[in-house]
Amino acid sequence: MNGFYKNLSMWLVVGFLLVMLFNLFNQPISRDKQAIAFSEFIQYLDQGNVTDVAIQGRILSGILNDGSTFTTYLPEDPDLMRLLREKKVNIVAKPPEETPLFLTILISWFPMLLLIGVWVFFMRQMQGGGGRGAMSFGKSKAKLMNELSGKVTFADVAGIDEAKEELQEIVEFLKSPAKFQRLGGKIPKGVLLVGPPGTGKTLLARAIAGEANVPFFSLSGSDFVEMFVGVGAARVRDMFEQGKKNAPCIIFIDEIDAVGRHRGAGLGGGHDEREQTLNQLLVEMDGFESTEGVILVAATNRPDVLDPALLRPGRFDRQVTVPNPDIRGRQQILAVHMAKVPLAPSVDVEVIARGTPGFSGADLANLVNEAALGAARTDKQSVEMEDFEEAKDKVMMGKPRRSAFIPEHERRNTAYHEAGHAIVAKMLPGTDPVHKVTIIPRGRALGLTMQLPTEDRFSYSKEQLDNNIAILMGGRLAEELVFNQLTTGASNDIKRATDLARNMVCTWGMSVKLGPLTYGDKEEEIFLGREITQHKNVSEEMTRQIDAEIRAVVDYNYHRAKNILTEQLACLHNMANALLERETLDGDEVERLVQGIPLEAALKPLSKIPSKPSAPPPPSGPSPWDQHEHDPDKDEFGEPSVIPGGKG
Repeated sequence: MNGFYKNLSMWLVVGFLLVMLFNLFNQPISRDKQAIAFSEFIQYLDQGNVTDVAIQGRILSGILNDGSTFTTYLPEDPDLMRLLREKKVNIVAKPPEETPLFLTILISWFPMLLLIGVWVFFMRQMQGGGGRGAMSFGKSKAKLMNELSGKVTFADVAGIDEAKEELQEIVEFLKSPAKFQRLGGKIPKGVLLVGPPGTGKTLLARAIAGEANVPFFSLSGSDFVEMFVGVGAARVRDMFEQGKKNAPCIIFIDEIDAVGRHRGAGLGGGHDEREQTLNQLLVEMDGFESTEGVILVAATNRPDVLDPALLRPGRFDRQVTVPNPDIRGRQQILAVHMAKVPLAPSVDVEVIARGTPGFSGADLANLVNEAALGAARTDKQSVEMEDFEEAKDKVMMGKPRRSAFIPEHERRNTAYHEAGHAIVAKMLPGTDPVHKVTIIPRGRALGLTMQLPTEDRFSYSKEQLDNNIAILMGGRLAEELVFNQLTTGASNDIKRATDLARNMVCTWGMSVKLGPLTYGDKEEEIFLGREITQHKNVSEEMTRQIDAEIRAVVDYNYHRAKNILTEQLACLHNMANALLERETLDGDEVERLVQGIPLEAALKPLSKIPSKPSAPPPPSGPSPWDQHEHDPDKDEFGEPSVIPGGKG
């Protein structure tokens, strides 16, 4: 960028000097004589005060009786010569002064030369700087990484051991190919790193560069796409040419879905610049010409949109999955990032790892950074456990909006809403423990109830899904039981409960009445080359039955939650009052309130208190929504069901 401003300044200075030169040579003659108006000259002439005049082009200069000189502009006046002769003025006529040849050329060509210079300047900037020439559009933008660009090794990558093992094998192949070739093995041509955002795909590629003592080229999928047709294909060819010259080497393409999407996508045909680039990439990876020693490593979080020809063996031979880490992986990742932070003795990595299910590597790095920033904000010498707790709440729930003014009736409504969620979650068996309940506004929510699982989950049972729907309905029911009114605050709860019920019936086959079938096709994206029209595979009668089953799922769990809150109404009032007083309750405080222990008198440890109070027994046998017909237009009370619009 500094070179850009330097070149721009140079062109501005040159243009300024040329303009000054033009003005210097274009000054009117007789600059030392007094310029007067033509009418004043006529007045002098009528009075007989003019003795001599000299006419040169349109400039008339003369001498008065007192010896002073003057100059004026000469308009078209046919009577002027007659007046001069009548007054017996000495007349001298001179030809117009000729402009110097170089100045004439400068005046004629300066605008064109300036435009050409500006055009060349900006074209060089669009091509990426000076010295690359006018044909550099087709040159690859791959950057050759060296040891000075921040070396990363496999020791810096934690929590994804299986992915590291597969990539370490490629590094070993590059270091000692004879070890594998003696048994007829061939080096993979391509490795595709697949996983959610933030799991460390790019970090793995940088670790390969740090481990393998071979050239490593890196670029992004969007670097191939330009405004000019054919540039992407040319850059692919140039990239592999560079790779062949430096073989064995590794080429890393980040976000390859920018150039590797399905061909034929969209409504306007498939002959576009991106598809030409993809075709060239397919040919270079596995075409007639051999690219031995050039390994292509690519990363994407959208493998479903990639063209099938790109994923076949011979091109991307291996697909390495980089998932979100489990609890052991989170401990390892936290240990790597905490090694750079001074920690207090109270920090327990295992507790933090258990409290962050679903976090990716990038999320954990951000968590450690937020904790360090929070500790530095309060002038601490080390990062303590409470800093990690506050950082976790900030990452998961958002920053508290303590300055927001909430009317008292809104606070009471929010307190009962969150208390309803918490009590239903505590009373139902097999639910995740309640971690925290708060009525402090965070993000777009007026209050939050957070549950954290004690272990990583990879699938859910029907009982767990039913419990989740009942917990979601607990907030709305608490408002209804206490205030006898409905608000828009439960809109997000209703949406999530409805989506869960729809998936249970239509996707996961959890309805005894409808059976283990999938109903309805998922909508495909037309810009991936999929079908535009959707084929309906469900009859009108079946659609009505599906709607009835979804309604039955929600109503069944709605009344489960209502029975719990009706029996625990005193606990609901106590927890809501505690929230209004303290604004935030942790898991231990919620446990004490559910067991009927006042928070101020709770001095003995919770381990000596019964773990669960008596709760309403769960319904035995199959769920009622699996057994009876259900009118989708009415609930069990025979009244129309009303779902108000929510504010999120």
